[in-house]
Amino acid sequence: MARIQLVMPDEDRDRFIHEARKEGISLSEWLRLAARERVERTRQLARFTSVEELAEFFKRCDQSREPGVEPDWDEHLEAMKGSRERGVSGT
Repeated sequence: MARIQLVMPDEDRDRFIHEARKEGISLSEWLRLAARERVERTRQLARFTSVEELAEFFKRCDQSREPGVEPDWDEHLEAMKGSRERGVSGT
């Protein structure tokens, strides 16, 4: 088994140790699991392997859209502004 040494800020180390203890495992095991999880998550990401595949993706997107006219940019900005204002407490 290989041994790896890494350098990290003390705050990260403390946080990682805390998480490992909560799960009842060692820091080494916790780091191995976190690394495996990240690799697996990256593997599962769908990637386009050709221009044709990308074109097919956009074709399916276009087909799934409801018919109609896209709102103009000012309407989008107004919708975003309203959303922000609703989230403001007013204090």
